[in-house]
Amino acid sequence: MQDVIIIGAGPCGLSAAIECQKRGLSTRIIEKHCLVHSIFLYPTHMQFFSTAEMLEIGDIPFPTSNDKPFRYEALAYYRKVAEHYGLAISQYEEALTMERKEDQTFIVETVDRSGQHHQYEARNVVISTGYFDHPNFIGIPGEDLDKVTHYFREAHPYSGMKVAIIGGSNSAVDAAMELIRVGAQIDMIYRGETVSENIKPWVRPVFEAMVQKGKITVHVQSHVTEITEDSFTIQGKDGTTSSIENDFVLALTGFRPDRKLLTSCGVELDGDMEKPLYNAETMESNVPGLYVAGVIASGRNANEVFIETGRNHGVLIAEHIIASNAVL
Repeated sequence: MQDVIIIGAGPCGLSAAIECQKRGLSTRIIEKHCLVHSIFLYPTHMQFFSTAEMLEIGDIPFPTSNDKPFRYEALAYYRKVAEHYGLAISQYEEALTMERKEDQTFIVETVDRSGQHHQYEARNVVISTGYFDHPNFIGIPGEDLDKVTHYFREAHPYSGMKVAIIGGSNSAVDAAMELIRVGAQIDMIYRGETVSENIKPWVRPVFEAMVQKGKITVHVQSHVTEITEDSFTIQGKDGTTSSIENDFVLALTGFRPDRKLLTSCGVELDGDMEKPLYNAETMESNVPGLYVAGVIASGRNANEVFIETGRNHGVLIAEHIIASNAVL
């Protein structure tokens, strides 16, 4: 019997485990991929929007010589933090089901990479799963072609190719800037009137300059209606359509959290945004002893919670568990 099981080994899950452990609670983290898997899936050369101080957890300084840290630095930092605290982490083990027993404790069933099933018992559970496993699909013909991906890692495979980027957020702009360096021909398609207002301020002027120079063709107030092996079709604001030759499509349309574990245990979702019901002062859901931490606490808008804010959820959770005498 564990005091706390944390599902998800992202920065917010790690922070929750650390804060619980600091207060003498026994903890175990269940992670179906590798440590901080969402950050691992970021583009290889990505630079964070936040400063290193805003990404720190567990009172461990984040050393970097850059104004904003890079992905590879974050991976090293979170590995070191987990090692420093000796966190018990079951990597490559997926939580399949969660059941709340009559005595108000929980049973979590998992399966590891070899197919072996395991059961864990806990007095409290923290759900801190990310969202990168569940991209927002557009639902158009051709989206399942091999040339289409919802993840951009690095530009090299697209050298000299005709690449369409669907989206206008930071991830889309960052991908476009990297693709320019390898000589890709870029079309960016976005439903809005302009690209996102939240583009990194040090990137926006360079991006706009590349658009003005014709290095990037931006199609605003437009959307892709079909993808084929050698082209894609877009529809503009006026309803007219056009076909553009194309080799690859990066559908950078965002991601959504998976809430099946929450709902299977009775957590209620609020309205169309599917935001789990929880107490913002304790992060406890409507199910006693079941907490949320990180982006899973947001609704369909995955940009509502970031590492900077989600890393503080662990303190609220740990203090509430202690204060409510949840540990017998």
